[in-house]
Amino acid sequence: MIKPIVKDVFFLGQKSEVAIKQDLSVGQDLMDTLCANQDHCVGMAANMIGVKKRIIIVNLGILNVVMYNPVILKKDTPYETEEGCLSLTGVRKTTRYQNIEVEYFDSSWKKQRQKYSGWTAQIIQHECDHLEGRII
Repeated sequence: MIKPIVKDVFFLGQKSEVAIKQDLSVGQDLMDTLCANQDHCVGMAANMIGVKKRIIIVNLGILNVVMYNPVILKKDTPYETEEGCLSLTGVRKTTRYQNIEVEYFDSSWKKQRQKYSGWTAQIIQHECDHLEGRII
């Protein structure tokens, strides 16, 4: 179901709770909402649709991937950039890392461990910041 985008910085500033298997439907809501906003959005966190769970979705070009309880295990090669966000107005400067390694549960609730770089790594880092209540 397409959900409205949360813009309340108090809500967005709170840490998200661990997702459980019963939260799989939130992933579908993220998928629907990202697809509805695909002309100006490449990733989302569950708190952006009003759910304080550790769930993100990232556009990988030809497909969107939902990650439950993502954890960035490794990161290297920092760089400075500016980012916008569907939940916030304007852009903000931030430091990101060119290469990351992430562990998460997929939509079949199987643990995955993947390496990402470049733009995809940046999106994942941005969405993981949302899970920590960091407004960037």
